Amino acid sequence: MILDPILDLFRGKAITIPPLDGAFRPDTRLDELPAVAGLPAADNLVWAEGRLLASTGAMVVAPGRTDDPVAEFPAEITAMAVAADGRLVVATDDGRLSLGGVDLPLSGGLGCITALAFGPDGALWLANGSARHPASGWVVDLMEGGMTGSVWRWTVEAGFHQVASGLGWPYGLLPDASGVVVAESWRHRLIRLESGRLTPVLTGLPAYPARLAPAKGGGAWLALFAPRTRLIEFVLQENAYRRDMMTEVPREFWIAPALSSGRRFLEPLQCGGIRVMGIHKPWSPSRSYGLVARLDAAFQPVESLHSRANGRRHGVTSVVDTPEGLFIAAKGGDAVLRQDG
Repeated sequence: MILDPILDLFRGKAITIPPLDGAFRPDTRLDELPAVAGLPAADNLVWAEGRLLASTGAMVVAPGRTDDPVAEFPAEITAMAVAADGRLVVATDDGRLSLGGVDLPLSGGLGCITALAFGPDGALWLANGSARHPASGWVVDLMEGGMTGSVWRWTVEAGFHQVASGLGWPYGLLPDASGVVVAESWRHRLIRLESGRLTPVLTGLPAYPARLAPAKGGGAWLALFAPRTRLIEFVLQENAYRRDMMTEVPREFWIAPALSSGRRFLEPLQCGGIRVMGIHKPWSPSRSYGLVARLDAAFQPVESLHSRANGRRHGVTSVVDTPEGLFIAAKGGDAVLRQDG
């Protein structure tokens, strides 16, 4: 309603979260999947020359095939992609970007690369989460209301070109012949950038979206790395409280989304983790969750895989659909999962 912003000054703003229903109906499918490998902080998955590669900290490894790193970098890896010629492009938390082991000089403002993807024409697309924080500072950017993210395009001939700015932590990219679909985490939506226009394609997500990957048979897979909750949404509206929390409380104990939870008794939402006869109820509130969604060709959700509040495959940040099945990186669950298909 047009009067809602005025009425909110007197009645307070209602906090509503889209329910986990329909295509997002909760299940336990992520917890039931076999783990290809236990991998600390398993992240960025890519399919390169017939094998799966994943990042863990500052290393690239081949999960389940060898314990030896494929490549090592001086800082934590924040994004990966594979070029048509097989070269690996890697971004790190210290603001570097390398293609086939050769550093690319970054333009001003690029230093928080959260996702990389090559388009059909060979151009490299880059998601820059924030102009103020590194990729490891994502929770700080959210708590500060950061809307300084951007999307860039790079070619050998033209170099880096900024396509869009003022975004709320772009975290996933899926380019096609006419543009790119972007997962915008802080606005809980997917948008399309095409010919200088920004068009929402999926809004009101119940969790924070992360990376996108094409699905076999059409459509896409979307990783969602943490759930939205009424308490966190409330804290995001309370500026004075949030500033004090960020100043006085260690970051790991903020009332904020998390990739994993339930490991330390000082974490918030302990009372929300309802237990009856020692059993952690799957429907209880949680700072972390595991969620992957299958999207159709119009980027509408058709099915999903979950690890609920009592599960451990939380913090899903990356997914890749390969000839050997669907692989899922549960960063909060320290595992790479596999679904045959």
